[in-house]
Amino acid sequence: MFNWCLNAATPPTTPSKQDYLRIATEVETNLQNEILSKWFPSAVDEQSGGFHENYAVDWTRTPGDNKSLVYQARLTWTAAQAALRFPARKEFYLSMTRRGARELMEKLWDQEHGGFFWTVDPQGRPAAQGKSGKQVYGIAFGIYALAASYEATRDADTLSFAKKAFQWFDLHAHDNTNLGYYEVLNLDGSVAPNGPSVVGAGPNQKSMNTSIHVLEALTGLYKIWPDPAVKKRLKEMFDVNLNRIYSEPGFLTMFFNADWSRLPGKDSFGHDVEAGFLLVEAAEALRQDEARAWSAARHLMDHSLQYGWDNERGGLYDSAAMTPQGVVTGELATEKIWWVEAEQLNALLLLHGQFGKETSKYWDAFSKQWQFISRYQVDHQHGGWFHNVSAEGKPAGRPYKSDAWTECYHQGRAMLTVSEKLRSLASR
Repeated sequence: MFNWCLNAATPPTTPSKQDYLRIATEVETNLQNEILSKWFPSAVDEQSGGFHENYAVDWTRTPGDNKSLVYQARLTWTAAQAALRFPARKEFYLSMTRRGARELMEKLWDQEHGGFFWTVDPQGRPAAQGKSGKQVYGIAFGIYALAASYEATRDADTLSFAKKAFQWFDLHAHDNTNLGYYEVLNLDGSVAPNGPSVVGAGPNQKSMNTSIHVLEALTGLYKIWPDPAVKKRLKEMFDVNLNRIYSEPGFLTMFFNADWSRLPGKDSFGHDVEAGFLLVEAAEALRQDEARAWSAARHLMDHSLQYGWDNERGGLYDSAAMTPQGVVTGELATEKIWWVEAEQLNALLLLHGQFGKETSKYWDAFSKQWQFISRYQVDHQHGGWFHNVSAEGKPAGRPYKSDAWTECYHQGRAMLTVSEKLRSLASR
Protein backbone atom coordinates (compact mmCIF):
# COMPACT_ATOMS: atom_id res chain seq x y z
CA MET A 1 0.00 0.00 0.00
CA PHE A 2 1.30 3.44 -0.89
CA ASN A 3 1.74 6.20 1.66
CA TRP A 4 -0.21 8.83 -0.20
CA CYS A 5 0.81 11.74 1.99
CA LEU A 6 2.50 12.75 5.18
CA ASN A 7 0.43 12.02 8.24
CA ALA A 8 -2.16 14.78 8.39
CA ALA A 9 -2.47 14.23 12.16
CA THR A 10 1.13 15.28 12.75
CA PRO A 11 1.16 18.85 14.06
CA PRO A 12 3.20 21.31 12.02
CA THR A 13 6.74 21.85 13.21
CA THR A 14 8.58 25.15 13.51
CA PRO A 15 12.27 24.34 13.83
CA SER A 16 14.36 26.48 16.14
CA LYS A 17 17.90 27.72 15.71
CA GLN A 18 18.97 24.96 18.11
CA ASP A 19 17.22 22.34 15.95
CA TYR A 20 19.13 23.49 12.89
CA LEU A 21 22.47 23.59 14.70
CA ARG A 22 21.99 20.24 16.43
CA ILE A 23 21.30 18.40 13.19
CA ALA A 24 24.07 20.32 11.40
CA THR A 25 26.54 18.99 13.97
CA GLU A 26 25.19 15.45 13.58
CA VAL A 27 25.43 15.68 9.79
CA GLU A 28 28.99 17.00 9.89
CA THR A 29 29.99 14.19 12.24
CA ASN A 30 28.49 11.69 9.82
CA LEU A 31 30.34 13.33 6.94
CA GLN A 32 33.68 13.11 8.71
CA ASN A 33 33.35 9.70 10.36
CA GLU A 34 31.18 7.68 7.98
CA ILE A 35 32.15 9.13 4.60
CA LEU A 36 35.36 11.12 4.20
CA SER A 37 37.52 9.09 6.60
CA LYS A 38 36.37 5.82 5.00
CA TRP A 39 37.73 6.69 1.55
CA PHE A 40 40.50 9.21 2.22
CA PRO A 41 43.28 8.17 2.38
CA SER A 42 42.25 4.50 2.69
CA ALA A 43 41.35 4.18 -0.98
CA VAL A 44 44.64 5.61 -2.26
CA ASP A 45 46.34 3.25 -4.73
CA GLU A 46 50.03 3.97 -4.24
CA GLN A 47 51.08 1.44 -6.83
CA SER A 48 48.88 2.17 -9.86
CA GLY A 49 47.56 5.66 -9.13
CA GLY A 50 44.05 6.84 -8.49
CA PHE A 51 41.87 5.07 -5.95
CA HIS A 52 41.10 1.47 -5.06
CA GLU A 53 37.45 0.70 -5.66
CA ASN A 54 36.48 -2.56 -3.97
CA TYR A 55 35.82 -2.89 -0.23
CA ALA A 56 33.81 -5.41 1.74
CA VAL A 57 31.23 -4.50 4.34
CA ASP A 58 33.97 -4.39 7.01
CA TRP A 59 36.17 -2.20 4.77
CA THR A 60 38.71 -4.90 3.93
CA ARG A 61 40.02 -4.76 0.37
CA THR A 62 38.42 -7.18 -2.10
CA PRO A 63 39.81 -8.31 -5.48
CA GLY A 64 39.83 -6.01 -8.48
CA ASP A 65 42.42 -3.56 -9.80
CA ASN A 66 40.56 -1.95 -12.70
CA LYS A 67 39.73 1.74 -12.53
CA SER A 68 36.27 2.91 -13.52
CA LEU A 69 35.44 6.37 -14.77
CA VAL A 70 32.49 7.15 -12.52
CA TYR A 71 34.17 5.96 -9.32
CA GLN A 72 37.43 7.81 -9.95
CA ALA A 73 35.56 10.96 -10.97
CA ARG A 74 33.26 10.91 -7.96
CA LEU A 75 36.10 10.56 -5.47
CA THR A 76 37.94 13.35 -7.27
CA TRP A 77 34.86 15.57 -6.99
CA THR A 78 34.26 14.71 -3.32
CA ALA A 79 37.86 15.45 -2.34
CA ALA A 80 37.67 18.80 -4.12
CA GLN A 81 34.53 19.75 -2.22
CA ALA A 82 36.13 18.69 1.07
CA ALA A 83 39.16 20.88 0.30
CA LEU A 84 36.88 23.86 -0.20
CA ARG A 85 34.94 23.18 2.99
CA PHE A 86 37.62 22.25 5.53
CA PRO A 87 40.53 24.71 5.60
CA ALA A 88 42.37 22.81 8.32
CA ARG A 89 42.74 19.79 6.04
CA LYS A 90 42.79 21.65 2.75
CA GLU A 91 46.23 20.48 1.65
CA PHE A 92 45.37 16.86 2.34
CA TYR A 93 42.17 16.96 0.30
CA LEU A 94 43.90 18.92 -2.45
CA SER A 95 46.37 16.05 -2.73
CA MET A 96 43.44 13.64 -3.02
CA THR A 97 41.63 15.56 -5.76
CA ARG A 98 44.89 16.06 -7.67
CA ARG A 99 45.50 12.31 -7.48
CA GLY A 100 42.07 11.66 -8.97
CA ALA A 101 42.46 14.32 -11.65
CA ARG A 102 45.76 12.74 -12.76
CA GLU A 103 44.05 9.37 -13.07
CA LEU A 104 41.34 10.90 -15.23
CA MET A 105 43.76 12.80 -17.44
CA GLU A 106 46.52 10.20 -17.76
CA LYS A 107 44.89 6.77 -17.51
CA LEU A 108 41.16 7.11 -18.23
CA TRP A 109 41.54 9.55 -21.12
CA ASP A 110 41.98 7.92 -24.53
CA GLN A 111 45.28 9.40 -25.71
CA GLU A 112 44.68 8.24 -29.30
CA HIS A 113 41.04 9.14 -30.01
CA GLY A 114 40.12 11.38 -27.11
CA GLY A 115 37.29 10.94 -24.64
CA PHE A 116 37.22 9.01 -21.38
CA PHE A 117 37.22 5.24 -21.30
CA TRP A 118 34.55 3.65 -19.13
CA THR A 119 36.97 1.21 -17.46
CA VAL A 120 40.74 0.71 -17.70
CA ASP A 121 43.22 -1.76 -16.28
CA PRO A 122 46.12 -0.54 -14.07
CA GLN A 123 48.14 0.29 -17.20
CA GLY A 124 45.39 2.49 -18.65
CA ARG A 125 44.16 0.06 -21.32
CA PRO A 126 40.39 -0.25 -21.85
CA ALA A 127 39.09 -3.20 -19.86
CA ALA A 128 35.82 -5.03 -19.18
CA GLN A 129 32.89 -2.98 -20.49
CA GLY A 130 35.34 -0.23 -21.35
CA LYS A 131 36.39 -2.24 -24.38
CA SER A 132 32.94 -1.98 -25.97
CA GLY A 133 32.57 1.80 -26.15
CA LYS A 134 32.47 5.11 -24.33
CA GLN A 135 29.57 6.08 -22.13
CA VAL A 136 28.23 9.63 -22.18
CA TYR A 137 27.03 9.18 -18.59
CA GLY A 138 30.62 8.57 -17.52
CA ILE A 139 32.13 11.30 -19.70
CA ALA A 140 29.83 13.79 -17.98
CA PHE A 141 31.22 12.77 -14.60
CA GLY A 142 34.78 13.14 -15.86
CA ILE A 143 34.05 16.74 -16.84
CA TYR A 144 32.21 17.37 -13.58
CA ALA A 145 35.14 16.09 -11.53
CA LEU A 146 37.79 18.09 -13.39
CA ALA A 147 35.74 21.28 -13.04
CA ALA A 148 35.45 20.74 -9.29
CA SER A 149 39.12 19.84 -8.98
CA TYR A 150 40.10 23.06 -10.73
CA GLU A 151 37.79 25.08 -8.49
CA ALA A 152 39.65 23.74 -5.46
CA THR A 153 43.23 23.60 -6.78
CA ARG A 154 43.32 26.34 -9.43
CA ASP A 155 45.67 24.07 -11.37
CA ALA A 156 45.83 25.48 -14.90
CA ASP A 157 46.38 22.08 -16.52
CA THR A 158 43.19 20.76 -14.93
CA LEU A 159 41.16 23.64 -16.33
CA SER A 160 42.72 23.15 -19.77
CA PHE A 161 41.85 19.46 -19.67
CA ALA A 162 38.27 20.15 -18.55
CA LYS A 163 37.89 22.48 -21.54
CA LYS A 164 39.35 19.86 -23.88
CA ALA A 165 37.07 17.17 -22.48
CA PHE A 166 33.98 19.33 -22.99
CA GLN A 167 34.96 20.24 -26.54
CA TRP A 168 35.57 16.60 -27.46
CA PHE A 169 32.34 15.55 -25.77
CA ASP A 170 30.27 18.21 -27.49
CA LEU A 171 31.77 17.50 -30.91
CA HIS A 172 31.22 13.74 -30.74
CA ALA A 173 28.19 13.17 -28.51
CA HIS A 174 25.84 16.09 -29.18
CA ASP A 175 22.71 15.33 -31.19
CA ASN A 176 22.60 18.25 -33.61
CA THR A 177 19.21 17.16 -34.97
CA ASN A 178 17.15 16.42 -31.89
CA LEU A 179 19.26 18.17 -29.23
CA GLY A 180 20.65 16.62 -26.09
CA TYR A 181 23.35 13.96 -26.15
CA TYR A 182 23.63 10.40 -27.35
CA GLU A 183 24.16 7.63 -24.81
CA VAL A 184 27.01 5.51 -26.22
CA LEU A 185 29.98 6.19 -28.50
CA ASN A 186 32.36 3.81 -30.17
CA LEU A 187 35.96 3.89 -28.97
CA ASP A 188 36.88 6.17 -31.89
CA GLY A 189 34.22 8.69 -30.83
CA SER A 190 31.62 7.89 -33.47
CA VAL A 191 28.02 7.44 -32.32
CA ALA A 192 27.09 3.85 -31.40
CA PRO A 193 23.27 3.82 -31.60
CA ASN A 194 23.13 0.12 -30.75
CA GLY A 195 25.85 0.19 -28.12
CA PRO A 196 25.08 -1.20 -24.65
CA SER A 197 24.15 1.61 -22.26
CA VAL A 198 25.30 1.41 -18.65
CA VAL A 199 22.08 3.09 -17.49
CA GLY A 200 19.68 0.81 -19.34
CA ALA A 201 18.81 2.77 -22.46
CA GLY A 202 17.94 0.61 -25.44
CA PRO A 203 19.21 0.92 -29.03
CA ASN A 204 18.89 4.46 -30.38
CA GLN A 205 17.40 5.71 -27.11
CA LYS A 206 18.16 8.50 -24.68
CA SER A 207 17.82 8.40 -20.92
CA MET A 208 16.77 10.64 -18.08
CA ASN A 209 19.69 9.38 -16.01
CA THR A 210 22.37 10.46 -18.46
CA SER A 211 20.60 13.75 -19.19
CA ILE A 212 20.32 14.94 -15.58
CA HIS A 213 24.01 14.21 -15.04
CA VAL A 214 25.02 16.01 -18.23
CA LEU A 215 23.06 18.97 -16.83
CA GLU A 216 24.96 18.59 -13.55
CA ALA A 217 28.33 18.46 -15.31
CA LEU A 218 27.63 21.50 -17.47
CA THR A 219 26.48 23.45 -14.43
CA GLY A 220 29.74 22.66 -12.65
CA LEU A 221 31.81 23.51 -15.71
CA TYR A 222 29.98 26.78 -16.35
CA LYS A 223 30.67 27.95 -12.80
CA ILE A 224 34.43 27.83 -13.38
CA TRP A 225 34.48 28.52 -17.14
CA PRO A 226 31.57 30.76 -18.24
CA ASP A 227 32.23 30.17 -21.91
CA PRO A 228 29.39 31.00 -24.36
CA ALA A 229 29.47 27.47 -25.82
CA VAL A 230 29.11 25.94 -22.37
CA LYS A 231 26.29 28.33 -21.53
CA LYS A 232 24.49 27.42 -24.75
CA ARG A 233 24.65 23.70 -23.98
CA LEU A 234 23.74 24.24 -20.32
CA LYS A 235 20.67 26.21 -21.36
CA GLU A 236 19.80 23.49 -23.88
CA MET A 237 20.09 20.70 -21.31
CA PHE A 238 18.12 22.73 -18.77
CA ASP A 239 15.33 23.06 -21.33
CA VAL A 240 15.53 19.35 -22.24
CA ASN A 241 15.27 18.30 -18.62
CA LEU A 242 12.53 20.75 -17.73
CA ASN A 243 10.41 20.54 -20.88
CA ARG A 244 10.90 17.00 -22.18
CA ILE A 245 11.99 14.79 -19.30
CA TYR A 246 9.98 16.47 -16.54
CA SER A 247 6.18 16.41 -16.72
CA GLU A 248 3.39 17.77 -14.58
CA PRO A 249 2.09 16.98 -12.05
CA GLY A 250 5.66 16.12 -11.03
CA PHE A 251 7.48 13.09 -12.47
CA LEU A 252 10.30 12.13 -14.81
CA THR A 253 10.17 9.82 -17.80
CA MET A 254 13.11 7.42 -17.76
CA PHE A 255 13.64 6.57 -21.45
CA PHE A 256 13.02 8.22 -24.82
CA ASN A 257 13.46 7.61 -28.50
CA ALA A 258 16.16 9.67 -30.16
CA ASP A 259 13.61 12.39 -30.99
CA TRP A 260 12.57 12.63 -27.30
CA SER A 261 9.26 10.84 -27.76
CA ARG A 262 8.48 9.12 -24.47
CA LEU A 263 8.75 5.41 -23.76
CA PRO A 264 7.03 3.44 -21.00
CA GLY A 265 9.04 2.97 -17.86
CA LYS A 266 9.21 2.97 -14.10
CA ASP A 267 9.27 5.87 -11.71
CA SER A 268 12.66 6.23 -9.99
CA PHE A 269 11.95 8.26 -6.87
CA GLY A 270 15.59 9.00 -6.12
CA HIS A 271 16.14 10.48 -9.55
CA ASP A 272 12.95 12.53 -9.18
CA VAL A 273 14.18 14.34 -6.09
CA GLU A 274 17.77 14.58 -7.32
CA ALA A 275 16.62 16.16 -10.58
CA GLY A 276 14.75 18.83 -8.66
CA PHE A 277 17.96 19.84 -6.91
CA LEU A 278 19.92 19.83 -10.20
CA LEU A 279 17.29 21.94 -11.99
CA VAL A 280 17.40 24.58 -9.28
CA GLU A 281 21.20 24.54 -9.31
CA ALA A 282 21.30 24.99 -13.09
CA ALA A 283 18.69 27.77 -13.07
CA GLU A 284 20.66 29.66 -10.44
CA ALA A 285 23.86 29.28 -12.46
CA LEU A 286 22.08 30.55 -15.58
CA ARG A 287 20.16 33.19 -13.59
CA GLN A 288 16.95 32.39 -15.40
CA ASP A 289 13.75 30.38 -15.04
CA GLU A 290 14.36 29.96 -11.32
CA ALA A 291 10.63 30.05 -10.49
CA ARG A 292 9.96 27.23 -12.97
CA ALA A 293 12.83 25.18 -11.60
CA TRP A 294 11.61 25.62 -8.02
CA SER A 295 8.09 24.65 -9.06
CA ALA A 296 9.36 21.48 -10.75
CA ALA A 297 11.53 20.59 -7.75
CA ARG A 298 8.57 21.01 -5.42
CA HIS A 299 6.22 18.97 -7.58
CA LEU A 300 8.80 16.20 -7.97
CA MET A 301 9.14 16.01 -4.21
CA ASP A 302 5.39 16.09 -3.63
CA HIS A 303 5.00 13.25 -6.12
CA SER A 304 7.69 11.22 -4.35
CA LEU A 305 6.14 11.87 -0.95
CA GLN A 306 2.80 10.75 -2.34
CA TYR A 307 3.95 7.53 -3.92
CA GLY A 308 7.37 6.55 -2.56
CA TRP A 309 7.64 7.81 1.01
CA ASP A 310 7.58 5.58 4.07
CA ASN A 311 5.65 7.84 6.41
CA GLU A 312 5.82 5.37 9.28
CA ARG A 313 9.60 5.02 9.49
CA GLY A 314 11.01 7.59 7.11
CA GLY A 315 13.00 6.70 4.04
CA LEU A 316 12.27 6.89 0.32
CA TYR A 317 11.55 3.72 -1.62
CA ASP A 318 13.41 2.92 -4.82
CA SER A 319 10.90 2.73 -7.67
CA ALA A 320 7.46 1.69 -8.88
CA ALA A 321 5.47 1.04 -12.05
CA MET A 322 3.99 4.22 -13.53
CA THR A 323 1.57 5.18 -16.28
CA PRO A 324 2.60 7.70 -18.96
CA GLN A 325 0.51 10.24 -17.01
CA GLY A 326 2.63 9.82 -13.88
CA VAL A 327 0.24 7.68 -11.85
CA VAL A 328 2.03 5.01 -9.84
CA THR A 329 0.16 1.73 -10.24
CA GLY A 330 2.14 -0.87 -8.30
CA GLU A 331 5.30 -2.96 -8.30
CA LEU A 332 6.66 -0.84 -5.47
CA ALA A 333 10.31 -1.66 -4.78
CA THR A 334 10.59 -0.90 -1.07
CA GLU A 335 14.33 -1.23 -0.53
CA LYS A 336 16.04 1.91 0.66
CA ILE A 337 19.25 2.54 -1.24
CA TRP A 338 22.03 4.73 0.10
CA TRP A 339 22.07 7.26 -2.74
CA VAL A 340 18.28 7.60 -2.83
CA GLU A 341 18.18 8.37 0.89
CA ALA A 342 20.98 10.92 0.57
CA GLU A 343 19.31 12.73 -2.33
CA GLN A 344 15.97 12.75 -0.50
CA LEU A 345 17.55 14.35 2.57
CA ASN A 346 19.22 17.02 0.47
CA ALA A 347 16.11 17.85 -1.57
CA LEU A 348 13.82 18.00 1.46
CA LEU A 349 15.98 20.60 3.18
CA LEU A 350 16.33 22.55 -0.05
CA LEU A 351 12.54 22.80 -0.27
CA HIS A 352 12.16 23.60 3.40
CA GLY A 353 14.51 26.52 2.94
CA GLN A 354 12.43 27.82 0.04
CA PHE A 355 8.90 27.00 1.19
CA GLY A 356 9.21 26.54 4.95
CA LYS A 357 7.14 29.63 5.71
CA GLU A 358 4.21 28.09 3.80
CA THR A 359 4.37 24.54 5.12
CA SER A 360 6.25 22.42 7.61
CA LYS A 361 5.87 19.19 5.63
CA TYR A 362 9.34 19.30 4.11
CA TRP A 363 10.96 19.89 7.48
CA ASP A 364 8.86 17.17 9.11
CA ALA A 365 9.90 14.73 6.40
CA PHE A 366 13.52 15.92 6.56
CA SER A 367 13.64 15.24 10.30
CA LYS A 368 12.18 11.78 9.86
CA GLN A 369 14.53 11.09 6.95
CA TRP A 370 17.59 12.04 8.98
CA GLN A 371 16.43 9.83 11.85
CA PHE A 372 16.08 6.89 9.46
CA ILE A 373 19.52 7.42 7.94
CA SER A 374 21.16 7.85 11.33
CA ARG A 375 19.52 4.78 12.79
CA TYR A 376 19.45 2.34 9.89
CA GLN A 377 21.44 3.44 6.81
CA VAL A 378 24.64 3.88 8.80
CA ASP A 379 26.55 0.73 9.68
CA HIS A 380 27.17 1.23 13.39
CA GLN A 381 29.43 -1.82 13.57
CA HIS A 382 31.87 -1.25 10.71
CA GLY A 383 31.19 2.35 9.77
CA GLY A 384 30.01 3.87 6.51
CA TRP A 385 26.57 3.59 4.95
CA PHE A 386 24.92 0.33 3.96
CA HIS A 387 24.35 0.03 0.22
CA ASN A 388 20.70 -0.77 0.82
CA VAL A 389 18.41 -1.76 3.65
CA SER A 390 14.89 -3.15 3.79
CA ALA A 391 11.85 -0.99 4.37
CA GLU A 392 12.24 -1.79 8.07
CA GLY A 393 15.91 -0.78 8.04
CA LYS A 394 17.58 -4.20 8.05
CA PRO A 395 20.76 -4.58 5.95
CA ALA A 396 19.88 -6.22 2.65
CA GLY A 397 21.27 -6.87 -0.79
CA ARG A 398 24.89 -6.21 -1.62
CA PRO A 399 27.36 -7.13 1.16
CA TYR A 400 30.00 -4.49 0.42
CA LYS A 401 30.69 -0.82 1.02
CA SER A 402 32.41 0.19 -2.18
CA ASP A 403 32.66 -0.85 -5.82
CA ALA A 404 32.63 0.81 -9.23
CA TRP A 405 29.09 2.11 -8.63
CA THR A 406 29.14 2.54 -4.86
CA GLU A 407 31.23 5.37 -3.46
CA CYS A 408 30.98 8.61 -1.49
CA TYR A 409 29.55 11.18 -3.91
CA HIS A 410 25.79 11.12 -3.23
CA GLN A 411 26.03 10.96 0.55
CA GLY A 412 29.07 13.24 0.59
CA ARG A 413 27.31 15.92 -1.44
CA ALA A 414 24.18 15.59 0.68
CA MET A 415 26.08 15.95 3.95
CA LEU A 416 28.11 18.90 2.65
CA THR A 417 25.05 20.69 1.27
CA VAL A 418 22.74 19.91 4.17
CA SER A 419 25.18 20.97 6.90
CA GLU A 420 25.88 24.26 5.13
CA LYS A 421 22.17 24.91 4.58
CA LEU A 422 21.28 24.12 8.19
CA ARG A 423 23.84 26.60 9.48
CA SER A 424 22.56 29.20 7.02
CA LEU A 425 19.00 28.67 8.23
CA ALA A 426 20.13 28.97 11.84
CA SER A 427 21.68 32.37 11.11
CA ARG A 428 18.52 33.90 9.67
